Amino acid sequence: MDKLLVFWSRHVSNRLTTLIAAIGVVGLAACLFLLLGLGWLCEEILEKESFALDAQILLGIHQWATPLLDQVMLTITRLGNPEVVVVVVVLILGWFLWEQKWAEAKTLAISCLGALILNQGLKLVFTRPRPVLWTQLIKEISYSFPSGHALGSFVLYGFLAYLLAVRFPKYASLIYIVAGVLITAIGFSRLYLGVHYPTDIIAGYAIGFLWVNVCIVMIKLQTEPRTIGE
Repeated sequence: MDKLLVFWSRHVSNRLTTLIAAIGVVGLAACLFLLLGLGWLCEEILEKESFALDAQILLGIHQWATPLLDQVMLTITRLGNPEVVVVVVVLILGWFLWEQKWAEAKTLAISCLGALILNQGLKLVFTRPRPVLWTQLIKEISYSFPSGHALGSFVLYGFLAYLLAVRFPKYASLIYIVAGVLITAIGFSRLYLGVHYPTDIIAGYAIGFLWVNVCIVMIKLQTEPRTIGE
């Protein structure tokens, strides 16, 4: 028992305190909740369980399709396309390097690279086909689960929102609202266009949330070592 207490105090307690200080009790609880839900969802997808509600939701959304909404959703979904994301990342990285914000630049690069690896790796693991419920406006050839647009937009725009909120705390609420609306709109556009199931989007958001929190911990450990370590 004594050895267990010593091990806890030396190796676990300090790390747990650091983690809670970095993301907060609510953030840690949300991460644990999402991990449990994501684990269940991934198990169902691996077992090729059908989700009838997935198709029903897509068909319900498609009933509201109009030519005008088609163009709006095509525009929104492009904000999560690789060619747009790469341009945004390069511009932000250039800005960080110009201002010699090495920690921010490094963590942004790691966050985007990690999101790419997670997305591509998980798609190959689950190999879920894309939905084909109507004639689609865009063609996607990769697997469906999880949604790369949902995962990538959450990581990129969520992490940028955090950095901006830290720099401009007076506008933190507005920054997070704008980022939340943008991320939600990109995910919804994938459903409207019929290229993802709702569970693909949910999984993408969950994975993105977890990875963003890891990146926030990394940036805090680099920029606020004294505060977090105390």
